[in-house]
Amino acid sequence: MAESARRARGGGGAARRAARTAVSFETARYIERNIPNFEVLTEEALQIIEHNADTVLEEIGVNFPDNPDALALWRDAGADVQGERVRIPRGLARKLCSTAPSTITQVARNRERDVVIGGKSLVLAPVYGPPFVRDAAGGRRYATMADFEKFVKLGYMSKWLHHSGGTVCEPTDIPVNKRHLDMLHAHMTLSDKPFMGSVTEPSRAQDSVDMCGILFGKDFVQENTVMTSLININSPMTFDDVMMGALKVYAENNQACIISPFIVGGAMAPVSVAGTLTQVLAETLAGIAYSQLVRPGAPVIMGAFVTSIDMNSGAPTFGTPEAAHITYGAGQLARRLNLPYRSAGSFNGSKLPDAQAAYETSNSLNMGLLSGVNFMLHACGWLEGGLVSSFEKFVMDADQLGTLHHLARGVEMDENAQAMDAIREVGPGGHYLGCAHTQNNFREAFWKSDLLDYKPFETWSDEGARDTQTLATARVEKMLADYQQPALDPAIREALDAFVATRKAAEPDSFT
Repeated sequence: MAESARRARGGGGAARRAARTAVSFETARYIERNIPNFEVLTEEALQIIEHNADTVLEEIGVNFPDNPDALALWRDAGADVQGERVRIPRGLARKLCSTAPSTITQVARNRERDVVIGGKSLVLAPVYGPPFVRDAAGGRRYATMADFEKFVKLGYMSKWLHHSGGTVCEPTDIPVNKRHLDMLHAHMTLSDKPFMGSVTEPSRAQDSVDMCGILFGKDFVQENTVMTSLININSPMTFDDVMMGALKVYAENNQACIISPFIVGGAMAPVSVAGTLTQVLAETLAGIAYSQLVRPGAPVIMGAFVTSIDMNSGAPTFGTPEAAHITYGAGQLARRLNLPYRSAGSFNGSKLPDAQAAYETSNSLNMGLLSGVNFMLHACGWLEGGLVSSFEKFVMDADQLGTLHHLARGVEMDENAQAMDAIREVGPGGHYLGCAHTQNNFREAFWKSDLLDYKPFETWSDEGARDTQTLATARVEKMLADYQQPALDPAIREALDAFVATRKAAEPDSFT
């Protein structure tokens, strides 16, 4: 009897250990906030900024260079077009923006991983754009396609990450004019989460739409949003023809665009928070209005990428109070326009995934949650002011994104949460470890990191006294070893392969 009981307990322990070490592909649903947004601007301040933004558009105007089609659309809409300068009458941009949807559902090829962007939601997507990568073994180096594929796999395996992203690093070993095909192919085949399209040239945006037609079906793409793409405004107040050409392709095909100024305060916008917010609002109003001129109802997201500058070195700085004020304020402005909002991320200026990176990243992530951000690009992996995608930082950040999920839940107040039965059971001088309420709730009561070390000193020391980067290196290796490719219809995979091969063969390689 005793031996049988021991076997039973051992079997249960083994089952629990197996469950803890089993490969998991669980992805948390996108965040839905049950906490209030933090609002830093008063009603009077908001009205001043909105008035000033309209003044900028009406009196100063914005430039649409090398884009006669855009100028014609603006002229027909009632704007004053002189050369490449477009001056927009007061209220016109805001009126045009009113046709943009307040929420967007982006469809994933695994429909369980669809995301809603807008309202109280928060969708988390990885780092975007760095030409360099870093890991503990190889240090800092130019990114390759192999690196790109590893990041896509890590993103697919990361529970708290809802989106596969776009250019998670820039694969410099692939020709510039063809790498978008390989990047999209990787997102479509190595993950089943939502992804982003290419914006580096209008024809590459069209390739993105065409590849989605293969993956989802052409008619489905025209009726549903299956891509989100990043359209940066060339601040101050310039809308270059390449980005606007990509925006036009996506708007015409019902695909979502993040229309976002790229601002380093003091260099591309005023040093003051109010001045920068005025310019952010003017630029986003003009960009979103243009998308609605292309196609009324086209899905768009109001973006704000803003950081400050170190006036000694000229380098951008991150996680600063001024950036937080701008991020909070831009969130208020986006909500008054009834538009989804993109901002924040794992921003930091550190060269390594060290204490500076952690401090600045924590500040940036939390301001994103509290400011009402709906789509957070760069949520994990960002290093060195966005020049580097770090493998260790990716998994460190992806782990900490779990705290945003739990913070956003707010405080539950149902009968179980009130815990009056536990307080009665334990009484004065007791403890709660063995009470029924604890036994029933402990598995889900507290968020627990899958990366950080909470062991006693002696155990930590015996296991090699590993710091967080060392733990992250091991986690990267384990996740990549555990990776299993999501199933895809072989006919679709074959058609994607053929499309990429045909498009690559259609033009010579170019690395410029």
